[in-house]
Amino acid sequence: MSEPRRRNLLALVGPGLLVAATGVGAGDLATGAFTGRELGTAILWAVVVGAGVKYVLSEGLTRWQLATRTTILEGACTKLGPVVRHGFLVYLLVWTFGVAAALMSACGVAAHALVPVGDAVADKQLYGLLHSLVAVGLVFLGGYKLFEKVMSVCIAVMFVTVISTAVAIGPAWGEILTGLFVPSIPKWNGGGIEWTVALLGGVGGTLTIISYGYWIREEQRDGIDELPACRWDLATGYGMTALFGMGMVVVGATSKPDSSAKGAALVLDIAEHIGRSPALGTFAPVAEWAFLIGAWCAVFSSLFGVWQCTPYFFADYWRIASGNPNAPPVDTRSWTYRGYLVAMGTVPAVGLFVDFKFVQKWNAIWGALVIPLLAVFLLVLNGRREWVGERNRNSVVTIVLLGLAVAFFAVFLTLGVQKRLVG
Repeated sequence: MSEPRRRNLLALVGPGLLVAATGVGAGDLATGAFTGRELGTAILWAVVVGAGVKYVLSEGLTRWQLATRTTILEGACTKLGPVVRHGFLVYLLVWTFGVAAALMSACGVAAHALVPVGDAVADKQLYGLLHSLVAVGLVFLGGYKLFEKVMSVCIAVMFVTVISTAVAIGPAWGEILTGLFVPSIPKWNGGGIEWTVALLGGVGGTLTIISYGYWIREEQRDGIDELPACRWDLATGYGMTALFGMGMVVVGATSKPDSSAKGAALVLDIAEHIGRSPALGTFAPVAEWAFLIGAWCAVFSSLFGVWQCTPYFFADYWRIASGNPNAPPVDTRSWTYRGYLVAMGTVPAVGLFVDFKFVQKWNAIWGALVIPLLAVFLLVLNGRREWVGERNRNSVVTIVLLGLAVAFFAVFLTLGVQKRLVG
């Protein structure tokens, strides 16, 4: 294969992998490990369902953008009225605080596991804030191209190390197949529902999935003729997301960490188990460090991705709310983009003083709320021929899948409310 061909292939799957890497840090590493410990591999089906739902949603928002040349945020805010516009701002602010605090905590946990300086709590706070400030600096100075290069390295390391660890640690393959193809929720009245909702909402990202529209613009993909390439790109990204998420559930379930461990203690306990695993033999210490490095790459790539993409949302919202349709959707040099970047990189650091498991779970559950809402928006926006054209309207299959996503998440979130998970 010639060099130009290789570059074209990498460009084809680039933004999809960025979405995958941004989504897997918090949703698949921490929530996957916690859920694997609590519910075992019986919950693997939820990883596949979560990734599949995110693919359908991402394809829909991409189809809207390529057909109309407007972002999904602009479409929802201008076509669906002021309630949606104002509601999005409230959701964005709450979500930003929660996800930023959770990602800082996750980075602090992973860094402490690799290079402990003090106790776990102090290191989590110090390292978490340092990772945030480094990410802010990289976004300020490097732009999209540096972002893409750093993420590509993190993606390769985290995927290879975590999947290799999950396979090498010696899982029960029969139980894995059962968990994939026979849906069930263990511990129904003992936390099973809340962790299932968290896993479904976290795997593959939550609000971050709309970042794909901004990243394909950075890649200069414009017009409906780009849709087949974007579909392949998204399928690649979410396929890797599902594999990574299943790997973390398997690692959490197979390692059998201390049931009282949480936060840094849980990550360290899993790594220590890997270092003692008879299935790995003399390679166990190497596998322990490889897992810790892969875990760090996963959470930092997620933090870096969220820090780069979330200011897009606020800057685009501000442009829409200010009534200036002729302005470009996002100017990364504007005060709206950079101001939001600095705010999200500093203010949520107060969350570093809250229990990590608590932050991770509640952030994932809050993030899950965006899935049924986005599905409803896509049913409406992509259902009007006068907006997207006849050939770009939702197919019957897409309508059914989006409808099932709305119903599925509504049922689970309602069950969560009944069990006092929210409110």
